Amino acid sequence: MKKLLSLIILMSCLSCQTSKETVDSIIINASVYTVNSNFDKAEAFAIKDGKFVDVGTNAEIQEKYTSETIIDAKGQTVVPGLIDAHCHFLGMGFNQQSVNLVGTNSFDEVVQRVVEFQKEKNLNYIVGRGWDQNDWDIKEFPNKAKLDSLFPNTPISLTRIDGHAILCNQAALDLGKVTVNSKIDGGEVVIENGKLSGILIDNAENLVMNYWPKSSRQDVVNALLDAQKVCFDYGLTTVDDAGLSPESIQIIDSLQQAGDLKIRIYAMVSASKENLEYYLNKGITKTDRLNVRSFKYYADGALGSRGAMLRAPYSDKPGHFGLLVTDLETFNDAAQRIANSEFQMNTHAIGDSANHAVLQTYSKVLNGKSNRRWRVEHAQVISPEDFKYYNDIIPSIQPTHATSDMYWAEDRLGAERVKGAYAYKQLLNAYGKVALGTDFPVEQVSPFLTFYAAVARQDLEQYPEGGYQMENALTREETLKGMTIWAAYSNFEENEKGSIEAGKFADFIILDTDIMTVDAHQIPNIKVVKTFVDGKEQ
Repeated sequence: MKKLLSLIILMSCLSCQTSKETVDSIIINASVYTVNSNFDKAEAFAIKDGKFVDVGTNAEIQEKYTSETIIDAKGQTVVPGLIDAHCHFLGMGFNQQSVNLVGTNSFDEVVQRVVEFQKEKNLNYIVGRGWDQNDWDIKEFPNKAKLDSLFPNTPISLTRIDGHAILCNQAALDLGKVTVNSKIDGGEVVIENGKLSGILIDNAENLVMNYWPKSSRQDVVNALLDAQKVCFDYGLTTVDDAGLSPESIQIIDSLQQAGDLKIRIYAMVSASKENLEYYLNKGITKTDRLNVRSFKYYADGALGSRGAMLRAPYSDKPGHFGLLVTDLETFNDAAQRIANSEFQMNTHAIGDSANHAVLQTYSKVLNGKSNRRWRVEHAQVISPEDFKYYNDIIPSIQPTHATSDMYWAEDRLGAERVKGAYAYKQLLNAYGKVALGTDFPVEQVSPFLTFYAAVARQDLEQYPEGGYQMENALTREETLKGMTIWAAYSNFEENEKGSIEAGKFADFIILDTDIMTVDAHQIPNIKVVKTFVDGKEQ
């Protein structure tokens, strides 16, 4: 009888074991912020075929599922794979192959970095990016004279950190036959004492760059793979590239299909008449890794280079209003055509005049149309009466812009107007969601700097004391949502990513520190232990 009882118990145990569902992997002993609708926490989850199967406690998951791969998180924090809602992914990849000018403290240091770079590379053409005259003792645009003397025959193009101004030497200017009489709509050729300074602002950049040697397909491939590595290291599993050519998008798709490019990309098509025609005829492209359903337009330039379009003159440059990069007729016509399609329109707008014009156009062409989720990229300076328009327009914002610009923003805007700048909480209250990004390589890639800037609104030296315009700080929960589920929503992808829930892509990261509870000033130091896409470690 005892033997029979033992046999029954054994068979019962075996039956329990065999009734468990086999999955590809199980994560246990984690501190999981699911970012579901209730912002629930969990301890474990199961993954199969690249998707989350179930989420719950250790006991619940281990009772229901079995796997040859069990990952013990050892109490570490797990959050959904992070989404950068506005960046220049391909551009950052190319930057890995150019002169890094970020953090230079003077123009002399810029020149020195170019000299050292060329000694090592010995290239026929030199590009660099990252200088910012606002960080120098002499806060004026540089002049090409030193570059001319050192590099009389090698074309040089050095892009300001915001991408809205370049410094060219004479050899580069000669490519486009730029003279003191050169003019272009939506741009400025800066003249000093009747001579070319070498500075080209906004559309004027094209006077030279249209004649710059084109990148080869292999150059693009290398840049994409370099950028992917950097992003995975920081826990980014989806990036919204704010301006890509059809050719670049085709290369991205081919690399993804081949399995070489695993990062997911929301591609905003660079605005042009030809690109608009091509994609409106082609229609939306959607795979598991690529989503092409938006056009990226520019209303104005940047505040740092005084290219942002303001409703009243710059406080530190009387009579200067900034630049309208896209003329209103072209913009309005494009908006109407896009509104009649299923595509999204995402427009760069920094100044209050640019934001006003964009919001007015959006409101007009979208009248009677629901769930279009059109975005204003940056939404940086807003007039008090214009916040109401954001009840139906998604603010796509970059918190590190506030902490980068805070040292001089009031000089540009004045004490009253700056109150409507970097107003992230007001924008959140208007729409109910915000999509958060970095704008890298304008800012650093790290999403933890984004998180810190949103919550603490301070620089890494904890300046200013108490934070910058703290009435517009975001909570940690709002910030994490803005980097995950709300960013996914802004891409029409909230049903497939952005939270750790059954049925969604198994994109998640393990952190060495609890981002939701650690002292705010330690957030920039958080490290990504592992990054997973489709449940596979990258």
